[in-house]
Amino acid sequence: MSAVTRLTLITHAITDAVQGARFPVDEPINALGERTIAKVGALMGADHTVIRYAPEMRTRATASALGLAGEPDAALRDIDHGRWAGQGMDTLASEDLMAWLTDPAYRGHGGESVTDLIDRVRGWLGELAGRGEHITAITHPAIVRAAVVCTLDAPAQSFWRIDIPPLTATTLHHRVPAWTLRTTASALY
Repeated sequence: MSAVTRLTLITHAITDAVQGARFPVDEPINALGERTIAKVGALMGADHTVIRYAPEMRTRATASALGLAGEPDAALRDIDHGRWAGQGMDTLASEDLMAWLTDPAYRGHGGESVTDLIDRVRGWLGELAGRGEHITAITHPAIVRAAVVCTLDAPAQSFWRIDIPPLTATTLHHRVPAWTLRTTASALY
Protein backbone atom coordinates (compact mmCIF):
# COMPACT_ATOMS: atom_id res chain seq x y z
CA MET A 1 0.00 0.00 0.00
CA SER A 2 1.30 3.42 -0.99
CA ALA A 3 1.85 6.23 1.50
CA VAL A 4 -0.77 8.97 1.83
CA THR A 5 0.38 12.49 1.06
CA ARG A 6 -1.57 15.28 2.70
CA LEU A 7 -1.37 18.78 1.23
CA THR A 8 -2.73 21.81 3.07
CA LEU A 9 -2.83 24.93 0.91
CA ILE A 10 -3.12 28.16 2.92
CA THR A 11 -3.87 31.41 1.11
CA HIS A 12 -2.05 34.56 2.13
CA ALA A 13 -3.71 37.24 4.24
CA ILE A 14 -5.46 40.16 2.57
CA THR A 15 -3.53 42.87 0.74
CA ASP A 16 -4.37 46.30 -0.65
CA ALA A 17 -4.69 44.81 -4.16
CA VAL A 18 -7.25 42.26 -2.97
CA GLN A 19 -9.26 44.97 -1.18
CA GLY A 20 -9.00 47.36 -4.13
CA ALA A 21 -9.81 44.80 -6.90
CA ARG A 22 -6.37 45.30 -8.47
CA PHE A 23 -4.02 42.82 -10.07
CA PRO A 24 -1.29 42.27 -7.47
CA VAL A 25 2.36 43.12 -7.53
CA ASP A 26 4.84 41.86 -4.96
CA GLU A 27 3.21 43.61 -2.02
CA PRO A 28 2.92 43.12 1.73
CA ILE A 29 -0.19 42.12 3.60
CA ASN A 30 -2.13 45.16 4.79
CA ALA A 31 -3.36 46.21 8.24
CA LEU A 32 -6.56 44.19 7.91
CA GLY A 33 -4.51 41.15 6.93
CA GLU A 34 -2.26 41.64 9.96
CA ARG A 35 -5.26 41.91 12.29
CA THR A 36 -6.82 38.77 10.83
CA ILE A 37 -3.59 36.80 11.20
CA ALA A 38 -3.35 37.97 14.81
CA LYS A 39 -6.73 36.28 15.44
CA VAL A 40 -5.35 33.00 14.11
CA GLY A 41 -2.07 32.98 15.96
CA ALA A 42 0.63 30.42 15.33
CA LEU A 43 -0.11 27.08 13.70
CA MET A 44 2.91 25.48 15.37
CA GLY A 45 0.90 22.60 16.82
CA ALA A 46 -0.13 21.35 13.39
CA ASP A 47 1.44 18.16 12.08
CA HIS A 48 3.56 19.58 9.24
CA THR A 49 6.48 17.58 7.88
CA VAL A 50 7.25 19.98 5.02
CA ILE A 51 6.45 23.69 4.79
CA ARG A 52 6.75 25.65 1.57
CA TYR A 53 5.66 29.14 0.61
CA ALA A 54 5.40 31.16 -2.58
CA PRO A 55 8.27 33.60 -3.10
CA GLU A 56 6.17 36.78 -2.87
CA MET A 57 6.32 39.12 0.12
CA ARG A 58 2.66 38.52 1.11
CA THR A 59 3.09 34.74 1.36
CA ARG A 60 6.37 34.98 3.28
CA ALA A 61 4.77 37.42 5.75
CA THR A 62 1.73 35.17 6.18
CA ALA A 63 3.91 32.11 6.81
CA SER A 64 6.02 33.98 9.33
CA ALA A 65 3.00 35.39 11.18
CA LEU A 66 1.52 31.88 11.38
CA GLY A 67 4.78 30.57 12.86
CA LEU A 68 5.50 28.41 9.81
CA ALA A 69 9.20 28.33 8.96
CA GLY A 70 9.80 26.71 5.62
CA GLU A 71 11.39 27.20 2.23
CA PRO A 72 10.31 29.15 -0.84
CA ASP A 73 8.96 27.17 -3.78
CA ALA A 74 8.77 28.90 -7.17
CA ALA A 75 5.98 26.54 -8.29
CA LEU A 76 3.71 28.26 -5.74
CA ARG A 77 4.19 31.76 -7.22
CA ASP A 78 1.09 33.70 -8.19
CA ILE A 79 -0.25 33.71 -11.72
CA ASP A 80 1.73 36.15 -13.89
CA HIS A 81 -0.61 39.04 -14.69
CA GLY A 82 1.78 40.51 -17.25
CA ARG A 83 1.25 44.20 -17.98
CA TRP A 84 -1.91 44.22 -15.84
CA ALA A 85 0.10 43.89 -12.61
CA GLY A 86 -0.78 46.77 -10.29
CA GLN A 87 -3.77 47.91 -12.36
CA GLY A 88 -7.34 48.02 -11.13
CA MET A 89 -9.78 45.72 -12.89
CA ASP A 90 -11.93 48.78 -13.60
CA THR A 91 -9.14 50.28 -15.74
CA LEU A 92 -9.16 47.44 -18.29
CA ALA A 93 -11.21 47.38 -21.44
CA SER A 94 -14.29 45.31 -20.67
CA GLU A 95 -13.63 42.99 -23.63
CA ASP A 96 -10.10 42.23 -22.34
CA LEU A 97 -11.34 41.48 -18.84
CA MET A 98 -14.21 39.36 -20.18
CA ALA A 99 -11.82 37.41 -22.44
CA TRP A 100 -9.56 36.70 -19.46
CA LEU A 101 -12.49 35.55 -17.33
CA THR A 102 -14.05 33.33 -20.01
CA ASP A 103 -11.17 32.00 -22.13
CA PRO A 104 -8.71 29.95 -20.02
CA ALA A 105 -6.10 30.15 -22.82
CA TYR A 106 -6.19 34.00 -22.96
CA ARG A 107 -2.75 35.65 -22.87
CA GLY A 108 -3.61 39.10 -24.21
CA HIS A 109 -2.17 40.69 -21.07
CA GLY A 110 1.29 39.32 -21.79
CA GLY A 111 1.25 37.06 -18.74
CA GLU A 112 0.33 33.52 -17.87
CA SER A 113 -2.96 32.02 -19.03
CA VAL A 114 -5.20 30.07 -16.68
CA THR A 115 -4.40 26.89 -18.63
CA ASP A 116 -0.66 27.61 -18.23
CA LEU A 117 -1.20 27.98 -14.49
CA ILE A 118 -3.24 24.78 -14.25
CA ASP A 119 -0.51 22.89 -16.11
CA ARG A 120 2.14 24.29 -13.75
CA VAL A 121 0.15 23.27 -10.68
CA ARG A 122 -0.63 19.83 -12.15
CA GLY A 123 3.11 19.22 -12.58
CA TRP A 124 3.79 20.34 -9.00
CA LEU A 125 1.06 18.06 -7.63
CA GLY A 126 2.59 15.20 -9.61
CA GLU A 127 5.94 15.80 -7.90
CA LEU A 128 4.29 15.64 -4.45
CA ALA A 129 2.19 12.52 -5.06
CA GLY A 130 3.20 9.46 -3.04
CA ARG A 131 5.67 11.27 -0.77
CA GLY A 132 3.85 10.23 2.37
CA GLU A 133 4.30 13.61 4.01
CA HIS A 134 2.07 16.36 5.35
CA ILE A 135 2.98 19.32 3.21
CA THR A 136 1.74 22.79 4.11
CA ALA A 137 2.03 25.43 1.40
CA ILE A 138 1.32 29.14 1.85
CA THR A 139 0.32 30.48 -1.53
CA HIS A 140 -2.24 32.41 -3.59
CA PRO A 141 -5.93 31.87 -4.35
CA ALA A 142 -5.11 31.22 -8.04
CA ILE A 143 -2.80 28.33 -7.09
CA VAL A 144 -5.48 26.82 -4.85
CA ARG A 145 -8.13 27.16 -7.57
CA ALA A 146 -5.81 25.43 -10.03
CA ALA A 147 -5.13 22.61 -7.53
CA VAL A 148 -8.87 22.07 -7.05
CA VAL A 149 -9.43 22.03 -10.82
CA CYS A 150 -6.65 19.43 -11.20
CA THR A 151 -7.91 17.31 -8.29
CA LEU A 152 -11.47 17.21 -9.62
CA ASP A 153 -10.29 16.79 -13.22
CA ALA A 154 -12.62 19.70 -13.94
CA PRO A 155 -12.49 21.77 -17.14
CA ALA A 156 -10.32 24.88 -17.04
CA GLN A 157 -13.46 26.99 -17.53
CA SER A 158 -14.44 26.15 -13.94
CA PHE A 159 -11.38 27.98 -12.54
CA TRP A 160 -13.22 31.26 -11.83
CA ARG A 161 -16.18 29.44 -10.24
CA ILE A 162 -14.10 28.42 -7.23
CA ASP A 163 -14.07 31.02 -4.45
CA ILE A 164 -10.86 30.94 -2.40
CA PRO A 165 -10.75 33.85 0.08
CA PRO A 166 -7.63 35.13 1.87
CA LEU A 167 -6.36 33.23 4.91
CA THR A 168 -8.20 29.98 4.25
CA ALA A 169 -7.03 26.36 4.09
CA THR A 170 -7.81 23.78 1.44
CA THR A 171 -6.72 20.20 2.06
CA LEU A 172 -5.99 17.53 -0.54
CA HIS A 173 -4.96 13.91 0.01
CA HIS A 174 -3.11 11.73 -2.44
CA ARG A 175 -3.64 8.00 -2.41
CA VAL A 176 -2.80 6.02 -5.49
CA PRO A 177 -4.05 6.68 -8.09
CA ALA A 178 -5.24 10.25 -7.51
CA TRP A 179 -5.62 13.35 -5.39
CA THR A 180 -8.87 13.83 -3.50
CA LEU A 181 -10.38 17.01 -2.10
CA ARG A 182 -10.85 16.89 1.66
CA THR A 183 -11.79 20.49 2.55
CA THR A 184 -12.08 23.71 0.56
CA ALA A 185 -11.45 27.26 1.73
CA SER A 186 -11.90 26.66 5.46
CA ALA A 187 -11.35 29.92 7.32
CA LEU A 188 -8.37 29.90 9.70
CA TYR A 189 -9.92 32.61 11.89
